[in-house]
Amino acid sequence: MDKYTSLHKLKDKMEGDDSLPLKEGATKLVFGVGNTEAKILCIGEGPGFNEDQQGLPFVGQAGKLLDKLLPMAGLERKEVFITNIVHHRAPGNRDPEPSEIAAYGKYLDKIIEIINPEVIITLGRFSMAKFLPNVFISQVHGKKHRVFWKDKEIIVVPMYHPAAALRNGNVLEAEKNDFYELKEILRRMGEGKKKEVPKSEQMGLI
Repeated sequence: MDKYTSLHKLKDKMEGDDSLPLKEGATKLVFGVGNTEAKILCIGEGPGFNEDQQGLPFVGQAGKLLDKLLPMAGLERKEVFITNIVHHRAPGNRDPEPSEIAAYGKYLDKIIEIINPEVIITLGRFSMAKFLPNVFISQVHGKKHRVFWKDKEIIVVPMYHPAAALRNGNVLEAEKNDFYELKEILRRMGEGKKKEVPKSEQMGLI
C-alpha cells in the first residue's frame, strides 16, 4: 500500500474514532496536508478557528507566516507534510492537555511511521516535547538534534510556533534566522534540492 492510500485510510479511522477527547466540540478533523512523499515533516500544536472550519492545518495567520518562512529554508509548502500534535480544536484555543496529547499520539505516531521523514520540524513547545522532553524552546530553537524514534535516527529541528512569532517581534526575528539556518542544515544533509511533486502524490481532503 502506498503512502497516499495509507494516510487516507488512517484519516478515515480517525474520523470514526469517537474516543478522541476533543472531537465532540470540533467542527472538522484536521489530519494533515502536503506531500505524502516528503522527507520533511512539520508538526505544530493544534487547530485554531480557521483550521477547524477548513479541516486543514496552518491556514490562518500563523499559516500565512509559515508560508513566508519556508522559502527562507529553500522550501515550498508542497514539498513538506504538515500535521499537529492534536487534530481537533481545543475549546477556546487553549493548550492541549497531556491526556489529549496522549490520545492523539497513537495517530501521530502512525503518520510519522507512514511518512518516514528524514527531518522533523517541530513548531512550538508541545511538538518539541514529543522528541526533546525537559528542555526549553528558548535554548534549543533552530538547532539540529539527532533523535532515535522507533529505532530510526531522525533529525529534529525545533522552531518557535509561528503564532508566537506573530505576537512577539523578537521571536519573529529569531524565527527568521532559524529558517535561514535550516536551509544550511538541509544543504549539508543533501535534502535542500527541490523537486516537482506530482499532484497524485499530494495529500488532500477526501
